[in-house]
Amino acid sequence: MFSEIIPHLMHGFSVAFTFQGLAMVTIGCIVGTLIGALPGLGPITAIAVMIPMLSNFEPAFGMILMAGIYYGAIFGGSTSSILINAPGVAGVVATAFDGYPMTKKGQSGKALCIAAISSFSGGTLSVIGLMLLAPVMAKFALLFGPPEYFSLMVFAMFAVTAFSEGSTIKGLISAILGLMAATIGIDLSTGYFRYSMGLAELQDGIKFLVVILGLFALTEVFTLSVKKEKSEKDADYKHKVTSLKITKKEGKMIVGPICRGSVIGFLIGVLPGAGATIASFMSYAAEKKINKDPETFGKGDPRGLAAPEAANNAACSGSFIPLLTLGIPGSGSTAVMLGALMAVGVTPSPQLMTNYPDLFWGTIASMYTGMIILLIINLPMIPYFARVLWIPKPLLLPSVVLFSLIGIYGVGFSVFDLFLLVLFGVFGMVMKYIGIPPAPLILAFIIGPLLENSFGQSLTISQGGLWIFWDTAISKTFLVLIGIVIIRVIWKMVYSDTEES
Repeated sequence: MFSEIIPHLMHGFSVAFTFQGLAMVTIGCIVGTLIGALPGLGPITAIAVMIPMLSNFEPAFGMILMAGIYYGAIFGGSTSSILINAPGVAGVVATAFDGYPMTKKGQSGKALCIAAISSFSGGTLSVIGLMLLAPVMAKFALLFGPPEYFSLMVFAMFAVTAFSEGSTIKGLISAILGLMAATIGIDLSTGYFRYSMGLAELQDGIKFLVVILGLFALTEVFTLSVKKEKSEKDADYKHKVTSLKITKKEGKMIVGPICRGSVIGFLIGVLPGAGATIASFMSYAAEKKINKDPETFGKGDPRGLAAPEAANNAACSGSFIPLLTLGIPGSGSTAVMLGALMAVGVTPSPQLMTNYPDLFWGTIASMYTGMIILLIINLPMIPYFARVLWIPKPLLLPSVVLFSLIGIYGVGFSVFDLFLLVLFGVFGMVMKYIGIPPAPLILAFIIGPLLENSFGQSLTISQGGLWIFWDTAISKTFLVLIGIVIIRVIWKMVYSDTEES
């Protein structure tokens, strides 16, 4: 099988290494990095703006450009997430869990360096997997139907909830709040409006960007605004922000998380509809679970930064398999790419690699050069990115609010969304004070609609019978894993209560 793929790969590199191919991937990476680094902006807008220009290029080069913007935004999105706790892209939300605490400890340069290395490693490893396993993984993705997706989503939510910071009960409360927020708006199966309280602005639901910028960026702004004192640690913090040095011990620490995150990210990215966000959360939860000192996660542990960064970049590469071979987008960005391809007369299908070899193999080959370009662009810029922390708090905090407001208003041109943003910022402060972790809420909000749709489709197929979730090997495996997680959590709670007594 591999001997058959090698000639196709060589053809792909011949396309990617042309002047136009290198120009497209370089422009895409630069634009994507800038878009990802700005809170509130994302690759969807950039790709959508590029669509009218694609008619001037061959489909292969147009796809290379869009792909560069997509994974470039994920690569660069870690910057705002790490420095100011404002994830501009959904796939880098988990990056803030340990990246921002590292910044608060005066290790912003080191955090950005770890993020760049992890992103490059995860992206490169997944591109190699994409090159070698694209036809096989496309067949694997076809095995996932509604029951399998439902079981996967439930497992992802249980895993993140069980291993989130703080008590399991508070993690469960957070997940329930996320599911409640996800149900606001129109019910796709019945067409009825739910929990919109008669407000026309809520009939389409709450935008994801409003939730993450409210719970992360504005919550942090509000929290820092009420802190009047300035400790010696804060003064010392500015002299360390440009240090990129990673110790030998830290280098060894992040190798395992990068490898595991790359595998998890690639496998989840292959599944249509899963995407980089779920991959990063799953990788973070898995890394926290298997380590002997999980209490260090969320407090600036390099492993908690490396794992999700490797996973989200790996998932980006993996998501091109269902997009190109099945015509199924795994995220909003890949959905826009699908529309762009169809606009120029290319319909993704299993025959795409045969009918359009320049596009299929050229795009895959360009990802490898794209990862190298991103590393070359980002590593030298880290000291300059870190200097944003030298900006005085009276200037920095309003800037974060301004970028958040512009990003939110630019998506839907809705003043109501701005009020919601402030509301979630206040709500995030309350959650922080009570000790409720935001991670389960974010994940539940993301997968809530997918969970509901998969459950409804499964019951339609089985005519209301729940047996369908135990009928396939894949779904059964996830249900068993869910049972193991629940048993482990109960045992841990009982064991801790016994120790305290």
